[in-house]
Amino acid sequence: MKVKKAIIPAAGLGTRFLPATKAMPKEMLPIVDRPTIEYIVEEAIRSGIEEILIVTGKGKRAIEDHFDRNFELEDNLAKKEKSDLLAKVQYSSEVEIHYIRQKAPKGLGHAVWCARKFIGDEPFAVLLGDDIVKSETPATKQLIEQFEATQSSVIGVQEVDAKDTSRYGIIDPVDCHGRLYQVRNFVEKPPLYTAPSNLAILGRYILTPSIFEFLEFQETGAGGEIQLTDAIQKLNEHEKVYAYNFEGKRYDVGEKLGFIRTTLEFALEDKELGQQVEELMRDILSKKFVENLQ
Repeated sequence: MKVKKAIIPAAGLGTRFLPATKAMPKEMLPIVDRPTIEYIVEEAIRSGIEEILIVTGKGKRAIEDHFDRNFELEDNLAKKEKSDLLAKVQYSSEVEIHYIRQKAPKGLGHAVWCARKFIGDEPFAVLLGDDIVKSETPATKQLIEQFEATQSSVIGVQEVDAKDTSRYGIIDPVDCHGRLYQVRNFVEKPPLYTAPSNLAILGRYILTPSIFEFLEFQETGAGGEIQLTDAIQKLNEHEKVYAYNFEGKRYDVGEKLGFIRTTLEFALEDKELGQQVEELMRDILSKKFVENLQ
């Protein structure tokens, strides 16, 4: 079966970015001039996804507005012959985007479970908005290719520092063939320095619909939430679930320092702004250096 549908959970409260996220979805925080969720949607499109369900929550209407048409704005840009800006706001019609609300913040597993009727009996992708991946082949497409080869669920992983393993779901690998791992256990946020490996689950999944059988139990795990990793572990006990160490540079935009780093790196790579941003950073750092000497 082909993977044609994707879920993008976007119902989180964004507490790490308060007070900015009090009235603004964290998924709409811009990396230079594009909201973070736009990078995620574009990865799905480049991976061949045809339909996307964005799971939202209260106060997330701006996400729907962003991917909707704004005829007044488009007409204004067209009349002023600002074709470059017009192209940026006219979003691709290559994919259908749907929305559903997660009525309570019960965790990632619950957000995925909310999409069960949209998915039906098909394999599907899950893309988390806290992770932007730059790669020649989109990370989701890499996982889809592995699914097509194995006809099994495939979880995207990359190596992280040992001190950071307690922040992620971690795999306990049995063996590997190139970048593809067979997995004994999936462990959600293990206590510091107890992780079975440093291969962390980083926001990209291809799952079979069987996952909903285990999410149906609504069992709470780490943090008192319904964890997707716990359901994946149960699925792994009934059918094979693989992990794939996908290629590409991953940017963590789910916490402040990672968000700032991502913004700076993307700004430096911008064709129009890159040189100016580099000069600005050098100026700021040189002044800071002088201040510290005084």
